[in-house]
Amino acid sequence: MFNGKMKALTFSYDDGVLQDKRLVEILNKYNLKGTFNINSERFGEPGELWANHKTVLVDHSRLKAEDIKYVYDGHEVAAHTLKHTNLTTLTNDDEIAYNVEQDRLNLSELVDYEVVGLAYPGGYPNSNEHVAKVVKEKTNIKYARSVDITKGFDPWPDLYQYRTTFEDCTSWDILFETGQKFLDLETDEPQIFFIWGHSYPFDAYPNRWEEFEEFCKMMSGKSDIFYGTNKEVLLSL
Repeated sequence: MFNGKMKALTFSYDDGVLQDKRLVEILNKYNLKGTFNINSERFGEPGELWANHKTVLVDHSRLKAEDIKYVYDGHEVAAHTLKHTNLTTLTNDDEIAYNVEQDRLNLSELVDYEVVGLAYPGGYPNSNEHVAKVVKEKTNIKYARSVDITKGFDPWPDLYQYRTTFEDCTSWDILFETGQKFLDLETDEPQIFFIWGHSYPFDAYPNRWEEFEEFCKMMSGKSDIFYGTNKEVLLSL
């Protein structure tokens, strides 16, 4: 199913922030692949956000437009709306479509390939059946990731409200446990370990970057796992 394998591992990270540089370096070190979801009208913006249960203020500055192509080389760039607008708050279908499609077009021009993925922005809930229908029918997006998680590996049946396995900030102990469960899994059916999150909260925890690298090392180099971007994995289903 996934280049001849039944198991696939993929990562998805939002906002296009400076910390993505370090995250990409770790993924590259272990030959892992991810998708990075970006707002094309917020390039270069400085910012700060509270993390670690709102106890630590961390940098949330965004990459510049000219950095996007080289920072994410070898990975996938996907849409995240122009300005990080929660699409469920919009009442006009054309406005929903424009926020997604124009972002997709802007990013496609930057990276010199056709962007086809979307991660819905704006927290929970950030998608619904109506928004997904508009995205499917009025844009050239081929898949869209939600913030909902399943904690399982079965592929979600709806490519336009796709649910992942796990959000990495939920519990790192459970993340490692789930990773080991995936490594031990033997299957005749397609199974996906799909992790999503943000890289900026890593700065709020003393050992988070080291833990992330430990997790990547644990998951890497397995002959029965396909390591791909969200597009490579989901569009193979």
